[in-house]
Amino acid sequence: MENNPDQQLVWVPVPGGICLFGDRQRRVKVPDLEWTVTPLTLAQAGQGGGALPLTGLVHAQAARLAADLGGRLPRSSEWEWAASGPGRRLYPWGGEEPGPGRANLRGGPGRLTAVDAHPDGVTQQGLLDMGGNCWEWTSSPTIGGGFIIRGGSYNSLSLYARCTFLNAAPAELGSAGIGVRVVRAT
Repeated sequence: MENNPDQQLVWVPVPGGICLFGDRQRRVKVPDLEWTVTPLTLAQAGQGGGALPLTGLVHAQAARLAADLGGRLPRSSEWEWAASGPGRRLYPWGGEEPGPGRANLRGGPGRLTAVDAHPDGVTQQGLLDMGGNCWEWTSSPTIGGGFIIRGGSYNSLSLYARCTFLNAAPAELGSAGIGVRVVRAT
C-alpha cells in the first residue's frame, strides 16, 4: 500500500503519563507519542475516497501499513490514555453523552463518514474520531489469537465509545467497521 503524498499525515503529540487502565484502573506507564490526528483515510493510502477512513484490513495488514508510515499500532493502554487523558474522561471529548457533532454511532447516518465530520468529539490534544465511525486496531493481543479494538463504530451503541470500553476481533477479520490509527515515538 502506498501513502499518497497529496494527503499528508498530520501528527499530534500526546504526552505520556500513568494510565489508570480499564475498569480496574491498573497503573500502566505510557510513553510520549505522536498520533495521527485521525484514523488513516482512503486518500492517505492512495485509494481515493477522500476523508473516509481506511477499513477492511486484517490486523497484519494494518500493522504493516503502520510500519510503512514510520510508526506502529498503539497498545490498548496507549489508546485509552490518548482518549481519556489523565483526568479519565468518560468519552474522548469529555463527560457529555454522544451527539451528532461528537461521534458517528448507531442512530446516525448508518455508514462511515469523513474522519473530520465530528469536530465536537475532539480530544484535548486534538485527536478526532476516537469515538465512533470505525473501531481501531491496537497491537494488544487477546487470548485466542485476536487483538483488542477500541473506539466503537458507526453501528455501535454509545457505550462502546467510552474511553475504557474495549472489544476484540479475530486477527484475520477485515471488517468495514475497523480502521487504523498510527503512533510513533517522539
